[in-house]
Amino acid sequence: MQIDAVKTLIQQAISDAQITVEGEGCSFSVQVVSATFDDMSLVQRQRAVMGAVKAQLASGELHAISVSAMTPQEAQQQR
Repeated sequence: MQIDAVKTLIQQAISDAQITVEGEGCSFSVQVVSATFDDMSLVQRQRAVMGAVKAQLASGELHAISVSAMTPQEAQQQR
C-alpha cells in the first residue's frame, strides 16, 4: 500500500483532517489533526481513523498502523 492511498482513505472518512503519513509497505504511522475530534475521547478518535482503513486491515493489504489523533489546539500545543 502507498502512503497516498492511506492518506486518501482517511481523508475520505474525516474530510477536514490534516494528515501526515509515514512508513512503507504495509506498516504506517499516521498523525491526524481534525476539529472533528473536539468532542471525542481518545478511543473514539482512534476508532474513527481505524474505521477508515478497516477493509485494508481485514484484507491484509495494510498490516499495522499507528495512530495519533489530535484536535487543532492539541497539535498547536505540541509544536
